[in-house]
Amino acid sequence: MKQFLITAAGVFAGLMIFLVGVPFVLISMVANAAGPAPLPARAVLELDLREAISDQSPQNALAGFARRGASAMSIIEGLRRAEHDDRVKGVLIRLPESGMEPGLADELRLAVKHFRTSGKPVIAHSQGLYPSGFVTATYMLGAAADELWMQPGASFQVTGVANEDLFFKRFFDKYGIKADYQQRYEYKNAVNGYLYDDYTEAHRSAELSWLGSIYDTGLAHAATDRKLDAAALRRDIEAGPYLAEQALSHRLIDRLGQPHDAEAAMLKRAGDGAQMVDFDDYAHGRRPNERGAGPAIAVIEAEGPIVTGPDSGGNPFAGGSTIYSDEVSDAFYDAIRAKDVKAIVFRINSPGGSDTASEQILAAIRAAKAAGKPVVVSMGTYGASGGYWVATEASAIVAEPSTLTGSIGVYGGKFAFGPALEKFGIDVRQLGVGSSYAGAYGLGQAFTPEQRAGLSRWMDTIYEGFVARVAAGRKLSPERVREIAKGHVWTGVQARQLGLVDELGGFYEAVDKAKALASLSGEPRLKRMTPGDSPFEALQKMMGVSASSVRTLAAAAWLFGDPRAQGLMDQLAQTRLRDGGAMVLAPTPLR
Repeated sequence: MKQFLITAAGVFAGLMIFLVGVPFVLISMVANAAGPAPLPARAVLELDLREAISDQSPQNALAGFARRGASAMSIIEGLRRAEHDDRVKGVLIRLPESGMEPGLADELRLAVKHFRTSGKPVIAHSQGLYPSGFVTATYMLGAAADELWMQPGASFQVTGVANEDLFFKRFFDKYGIKADYQQRYEYKNAVNGYLYDDYTEAHRSAELSWLGSIYDTGLAHAATDRKLDAAALRRDIEAGPYLAEQALSHRLIDRLGQPHDAEAAMLKRAGDGAQMVDFDDYAHGRRPNERGAGPAIAVIEAEGPIVTGPDSGGNPFAGGSTIYSDEVSDAFYDAIRAKDVKAIVFRINSPGGSDTASEQILAAIRAAKAAGKPVVVSMGTYGASGGYWVATEASAIVAEPSTLTGSIGVYGGKFAFGPALEKFGIDVRQLGVGSSYAGAYGLGQAFTPEQRAGLSRWMDTIYEGFVARVAAGRKLSPERVREIAKGHVWTGVQARQLGLVDELGGFYEAVDKAKALASLSGEPRLKRMTPGDSPFEALQKMMGVSASSVRTLAAAAWLFGDPRAQGLMDQLAQTRLRDGGAMVLAPTPLR
């Protein structure tokens, strides 16, 4: 009876997914295939940055349907397309009240400045700037607009950059928890919060170094864009906080006004009949330069922690990002086999992950170079640790001035909970055969001297391998790499000075570099080869059935006369035919 109920529940869940999920996917696919709503003859794009922004759009198709939030890549591509769209007359940016990731702000600043070269105006509007996160980066982005507006009476609290860390050692000591970790070396401070109750000298100096670099970069860019003396801007910034009226008197902003006032000003500039259009609706239209024939530059995107294996599913509507080494490396081999691909831009935004997974991706990059296809890495906010490992042997590395990169190091260890659990009457015991290292990662006790020595040897091997890859890829001596490594995090500006990256810039600067390395002329065609699931493949992982079975279910609905499925699939077939796809018999156009 129990097994029957379990089976019945499974059948019911699968039926509900089919009845709800498949129509949802079909409707979403048709909506996306048909493209965005028609744009008015005079449009002002409203770019709202007040929600969380990822570096890249979700690669899971269902997550993309369920959450169409902005990403750095969709914004910069949308702005580049809008430059040449005669219907777009300007952009209004709504700034967040808190700080932005500095690398993200760098990328968006470049995109805004490039858009302004078209002669179309940009207004940035703020309802307040508060000292939360990297608010200097938010101000820097606003300063890149033609005009920076603030709501009357709003707070202008851009006074510096601060970062707060938690230290748990005294808590662990109180409850008998042992954090048993090793680092290579003193600047690899990811686990310092577990090992100490305050900053070590290395931790303090490294963090102040990259914080200072980000602050200096943000102020220098803001001073340049607002045509102010950098030293005077710093004095005025640090003399705050201010109200908006005071910020205006110090020339830190340009105008006061409510959001509606900024909208009205932009619409007036756009001309009679102009309308506001949500930027997301515009940016999620068809990407430029992807269709056609001739030489292409492949674009492969990866965001999040780096792990081995393929994406095995989970919640298909979640927007979280992970870099799966099987899928990313497969994308590189697909680009190698594609005869039209002459170069590859690898966009990565990752704080690190598995060394094994990173090496798998790096091997695919080596294979692409061996096939005569240069690989240019474009770093987002992070390209550190494993995120730097994968980039070491690229043909060129392009980083934002504020990208956090390097962190050439390794750490390993465990938490030993045995003494803490004993206080609650829980005893942890362990049995094993073979070497004592077989039980090294048991949570009952700290490492034995023999186990600690084995861990140390392993970490030394990983670290020296990392150093060797950096030395070979960046053409530096191993001694020089050891000197600047030790787990030290650098900004893009610092990394450029040290030879760890080749150029400062964003995605399109990386495209230009790839174009030059491949000796391509004219405007390069970008060919997206980022790994990602189709809607049916995403449903496959959620339902535990094959993608072809999901297609069969959809086809059955069509054959049995379901008017929703029939109409949608016919419309999709027509859309594909209009866009140059092969004419196929419904119900088999969804692949």
